Amino acid sequence: MLEDHSHTYKRHRPEQTLLYQLVEHHYPEFLEQLSHKGKLLPKHVEKEFEEFLKCDRLEHGFLRLVCEDCKYEKLVAFSCKKRGFYPSCGARRMTESAKLLVDAVLNGYPIRQWVLSLPIPLRLLLAGYPKQLRKVMQIIHRTISTDIIHRAGYLKK
Repeated sequence: MLEDHSHTYKRHRPEQTLLYQLVEHHYPEFLEQLSHKGKLLPKHVEKEFEEFLKCDRLEHGFLRLVCEDCKYEKLVAFSCKKRGFYPSCGARRMTESAKLLVDAVLNGYPIRQWVLSLPIPLRLLLAGYPKQLRKVMQIIHRTISTDIIHRAGYLKK
């Protein structure tokens, strides 16, 4: 009996995306232009581009999976598992990290997440002055820590 496997894993095809096509087409030219200027990309950036161009491509490695019941075969291409700019792998890494945090690290402990959003003009200003950004972040950390200590009842206001 032939089973329906259409609802199972469907391979990503990054080579069909605009992002992939742009990187594949322009990345070598970009490296050449940098080289003519006597410049290089940092090694980790080069590696990210190279891994991106190999990610989810069958010609760069794959697993052959076979259904034990019906002998249906499927090829699963290796992925880069990077956090770079390939959305599929970035989302997968983010999901795996969140699962690890919830299951193994946080282990049911109550937590509070704080989200800080600065006005865009202030972000731009602080981006140009990292020492001042550090001072601002220290003030924010101290304020949040003090609030938590007060709420826990360790210090009276």
